[in-house]
Amino acid sequence: MGAQLRRAKILSTVGPASSDPDTLRALVEAGSDAIRINFAHASHEQAAPIIAQLRDMARELGRAIGVHCDLQGPRVRVGALSQPIRVAKGERYRFVPEGRAEAGDPAGAETAIPMTYAGLARSVGEGNRILLDDGRIAFEVAGVQGAELEVVALTDGEVKTHKGMNLPGVALDAEFVTDKDRRDLEFARSKHVDYVGLSFVQRAGDLEEAREEVGGEALIIAKIEKDQALNELEEIIRLSDGVMVARGDLGVELPFEDVPMVQKHIIGLGQELARPVITATQMLESMTQQPRPTRAEVSDVANALLDGTDAVMLSAETAVGKYPVESVQAMDRIVRRIESQTAPRPRSRRVETERSQVQQSSSAAISAAAVEAVERLDASCIVTLTRSGFTARVIASQRPPVPILAVTDQWRTYNQLSLVWGVQPIMHRGEVSYDDMRDAAREEIKRLELAGTRDRLVVTAGVPFHVPGTTNMMRIERL
Repeated sequence: MGAQLRRAKILSTVGPASSDPDTLRALVEAGSDAIRINFAHASHEQAAPIIAQLRDMARELGRAIGVHCDLQGPRVRVGALSQPIRVAKGERYRFVPEGRAEAGDPAGAETAIPMTYAGLARSVGEGNRILLDDGRIAFEVAGVQGAELEVVALTDGEVKTHKGMNLPGVALDAEFVTDKDRRDLEFARSKHVDYVGLSFVQRAGDLEEAREEVGGEALIIAKIEKDQALNELEEIIRLSDGVMVARGDLGVELPFEDVPMVQKHIIGLGQELARPVITATQMLESMTQQPRPTRAEVSDVANALLDGTDAVMLSAETAVGKYPVESVQAMDRIVRRIESQTAPRPRSRRVETERSQVQQSSSAAISAAAVEAVERLDASCIVTLTRSGFTARVIASQRPPVPILAVTDQWRTYNQLSLVWGVQPIMHRGEVSYDDMRDAAREEIKRLELAGTRDRLVVTAGVPFHVPGTTNMMRIERL
């Protein structure tokens, strides 16, 4: 038998440390299943050659490589400063719309701090907290005067240009899809990207608004990084195509001790609703400066895998760190080691009467039967013939103990399956028929040495083939 396929996927963020062609290729060869471009930092001119290279590499290497683009979203940031502003605990300051702020005296008791969102005063009130720079600097709102906020510093610190602002417990009264996001989406559509990450989702309605803007090509990943999103979490996940546990901002918005259990809850719901889950932020943070992860970081990655995450993400580690390729190699080693010692965690089922509509569908019934057949017949693989990738995602949500080979004739589906747990996508260029697509899977199984001669395979398909979501057939085949 060949080498064990890695089931959990790796999403790596490209940035100044990794955008050159040689390093980008090395990220993929080290084990990255998809590459993330963050439009909060990357321009279209920077992104275009990266996407082109990834598409060329996917064809050259004969493997799926997903392209994931994050929108900046309605993030509130500190505006432009001529120099950092020192703040002292207990002193009063003003947050003012960018353009109205004047530098003031950094040593003074009252200094104007510019903010990029002019309407912030409509959302906050007396007693609300404003956190800067991942919570390192904290203020409390003491009063609202028109568009300006009077605040009291709760910590000492240094306010720097363009640092992010978090507003725990505050529902931001802002347009969810910004003008910048629309320009970025137009570019993303023109490049046929596979995933679009929506930043700062607060409510289910945000997904409905964004769906119209994204169109039908890219899959939507809802990033859970606002505490308000937890109030409508199930509906948000249901309206998305996948979800990201964005632990950086989430850990600032929530008490830090709450984040581990929230992570487990999101991953469990993602499995129930057959939506891939990406666990993100600071997974191997020390590798931005050091060539090896800490033992605590290794345990953190292992915990996410044991929770059942579909993918783990590297952000600063590969975007701006000193050891981008080594970070991917380390992540690959951790995942393989954990998977070699543990069985896949079965989907956490609810009470039968509360099971989700996804798990009550005909595709889910066939998927569950396929997993049961694997266990009863000791089959070596599940093969699913799919157009949209939906059935492959549903089968993956059942966490079968064998590889899932998803055969499709759609390039979009092929690349989108790059982030789904346990799935080996196969691009089929021949006739779209049961026999031809099954035979393509057989050849891939032999190439990868996933099964022995005459081993059983469980095959799912839908008739007619060109209609998504019609999986209605399961067959037992021999290799």
